[in-house]
Amino acid sequence: MIDINKAIEALDWNKEPRGLYEPIEYTLASGGKRIRPTLALVAADAIVNGGLINGDAIDQTMPAALALEVFHNFTLLHDDVMDKAPVRRGRETVHVKWNDNTAILSGDQMLIEAYKLLSGVPADKLPQVLKWFNEMATAICEGQQMDVDFEHASQVSIDDYMLMIEKKTSVLLANAMRIGGYIAGATPAQQEALYQYGLHIGLAFQIQDDILDVYGDPKTFGKAIGGDICANKKTILLLTALEMADAESKAELLQWLMATDRNEEKIAGVTAIYTRLGVREACETIMEEHTAEALAQLDKLPQNSATESLRLLAEQLANRKS
Repeated sequence: MIDINKAIEALDWNKEPRGLYEPIEYTLASGGKRIRPTLALVAADAIVNGGLINGDAIDQTMPAALALEVFHNFTLLHDDVMDKAPVRRGRETVHVKWNDNTAILSGDQMLIEAYKLLSGVPADKLPQVLKWFNEMATAICEGQQMDVDFEHASQVSIDDYMLMIEKKTSVLLANAMRIGGYIAGATPAQQEALYQYGLHIGLAFQIQDDILDVYGDPKTFGKAIGGDICANKKTILLLTALEMADAESKAELLQWLMATDRNEEKIAGVTAIYTRLGVREACETIMEEHTAEALAQLDKLPQNSATESLRLLAEQLANRKS
């Protein structure tokens, strides 16, 4: 397996002013799953040979893989400011360790660095890759704005929510797959299968994230449990609960949503309603459906060790604890 962490560690952030670059170094050194760059590289390998050897196609994909990871982390810096999140990956968020202005400005520089990395894609592939990258970036901003709008919306459907997480989360994984495969020479049909795999994995990933925010272990999840409940975020769990609830349960749930100064009680109260209604199980079923759809896309690709790795990844993401 290619060690994407070594490639990320090799990026040079020892620059001045330190107030701009140190938070970038801090962010990228905090770990994370490295799912997006890994997907790009494995997608390329699935098309080329299935052996994850460091051939030309893999080398040529690396600039895009790194660009995707830096871009993803840029969005996290800004998301954490917007969400006022205190912890990310078990460490203080940048806006807490430094301040909001630093998080915004260092995030801006990370976006620029992502495009600088992207310029390393082979020249004949770059126009299409840049087009997809820009469409992806726009979709992520649209998804983030939808998420913000949902906070004040009186009615949000599960379909609305699924479109939001498709834009905010899934398109990044989908484009990582498509870009990696395209650089390696995937046919249009293979590019689409790779894209759909990433899209459905992304949907399953975010649904599991929502579940873990309520039912996860903070020691393994990397952030406080119940943050979505305290913020009244319209997650798949809340929307499913509102659909499933009888009049009495819905009234109780809405009463908890209005509570603003009793966080521990609120988390316990809302979680109890979710558990009573079977919300976790219902959401896990939706997650499993998207995982199954992602796995079905792999049947359209060359069958080799790389596609087998993608099968294992889909199963691991569906069962992850962090």
